[in-house]
Amino acid sequence: MDARIVGWGHTRFGRLGDCTLEDLILDVTRQATAHAGLQATDIDGIWLGHFNSGLVGDGFAASLALNADDALRFTPAVRVENACASGSAAIYAARDAIRAGDTKIALVIGAEKMTACDTAAATRALAGASYQKEESGVSFPQIFARFAQRYFQHYGDHSEVLARIAAKNHANAMANPLAHLQKDIGFDACNTVSEKNPVIAAPLRLTDCSLISDGAAALILVADDMAGQFAQNIAFRAAVQVNDFLPMSRRDLLAFEGPALAFSQAFAQAGVQPGDLDFAEVHDCFTIAELLIYEAMGLAPRGQGAQAILDGVVCADGDLPVNLSGGLKAKGHPVGATGVSMHVMAAQQLCGTAGAMQKHGAELGLVFNMGGSGVANYCSILENGARH
Repeated sequence: MDARIVGWGHTRFGRLGDCTLEDLILDVTRQATAHAGLQATDIDGIWLGHFNSGLVGDGFAASLALNADDALRFTPAVRVENACASGSAAIYAARDAIRAGDTKIALVIGAEKMTACDTAAATRALAGASYQKEESGVSFPQIFARFAQRYFQHYGDHSEVLARIAAKNHANAMANPLAHLQKDIGFDACNTVSEKNPVIAAPLRLTDCSLISDGAAALILVADDMAGQFAQNIAFRAAVQVNDFLPMSRRDLLAFEGPALAFSQAFAQAGVQPGDLDFAEVHDCFTIAELLIYEAMGLAPRGQGAQAILDGVVCADGDLPVNLSGGLKAKGHPVGATGVSMHVMAAQQLCGTAGAMQKHGAELGLVFNMGGSGVANYCSILENGARH
């Protein structure tokens, strides 16, 4: 037995000042249940992906979902946390419950309220996802700046390549009505240090960094023997989790070994190669992360990831478009929501309901969600279950 995705919901991402964490959770709970054509009484369990780390005072948030409908009272609910991969961790936990036969219908929510505090406080909260014994006081822009510094030392200055990745994802977000930043910034602006695009942590500029966003997304998962009862039916060809050492000092920053292993295991499990994919949604928390992901996926040898974008392979009209949604860079990165959002975007592509973002004829899609600096790595390969 396996799980199928049969419904979903998604808020707009952005600075949603009037929305509380509870508001976001209730919104997507109602959206996803309605989209699947279910009643609250049909749901067997609830899994909430939520990082928090002091972003809000709601440290016990799983049961907030019950407020969406009184009929959800007494439904088991649990919060799942694995840094920026908390959303995918919640999906995988719900899928495991279905595969074990303990659950038939699961509600998975990913949510984060990041703008209730100022930027400095949000930066400190996110830094909680690093190894405190060695990396305390180091912000995540500084963490990924270390990756970029190491990459540039070995392979030369790739600032222009990072700017092309940023510009690509901003252009893609123009087609996503739910994106935080729907503004085509352009390569020249992304590649120029200016008052509007300062260096945040050398060599990373503001346009190399993902956004601080509020938002939520939700999925309904059901056992595959029920999938025929629903209008949507998205199947997992592969679902792989790989965790690496937390200390950066114990890892080769250029090898990106945790992500690379997650990709290779997912491709083996699905029986496919990167060239078989029609699109991918990947974790571009910083542009250097997307560049390293090209190499970890096998789109290019180590040190040559630039070719994937310079040749147009990963662009919207390329053979394997990456982050048609705008990615974390422009769609936004409400931490706990990100993994669920990626799966929603992929499901829409596979159902042909992605609107202006749609990749024509998409049949096989990849999601890669990463927690920390390549520490918690989740790789899903999805297909339209109704076609297979």
